[in-house]
Amino acid sequence: MQNTAMFPQRFQHARGFTLIEVMITVAIIGILAAVAIPQYTSYVTRSRLTDASTGLATMRAQMERYFQDNRTYANSGTFVSPCNNSNVASRTFGNFVIGCTTANATEFTLEAVGSGPVSGFKYTINQQDLRATTAVPTGWGSNCSGKWIMKKGESC
Repeated sequence: MQNTAMFPQRFQHARGFTLIEVMITVAIIGILAAVAIPQYTSYVTRSRLTDASTGLATMRAQMERYFQDNRTYANSGTFVSPCNNSNVASRTFGNFVIGCTTANATEFTLEAVGSGPVSGFKYTINQQDLRATTAVPTGWGSNCSGKWIMKKGESC
């Protein structure tokens, strides 16, 4: 067995990392995180916004089916409009509550109001399929009377 004391120091191998190597690694991870985390957060929010479009499309289809059967969006005799039905009038799709803001014989307006991680978002749709964004959080853009804003920075 050889004694390590007999070998000069130049033959011994260094073990571990130097402080500068560790600092460079931490800096690289910090830069990647500074870019990736906001992008990921935006992506997750965008994925939750699909609940609003799905819910509004579903409720609109129910209203149109009701209109085809009764020739009115309002209650007709014993038939109850989806907007006036206590079981359907306000439905939850993910983080959005979908409800009717207007419903009469010839027109209706449905509204999706976000809560939790999507609070601040409001979308509407009416009998003419006119889609509007009535509220978005700061930094997501501005309201739009012609379409739904589903992407950060998207313009009308």
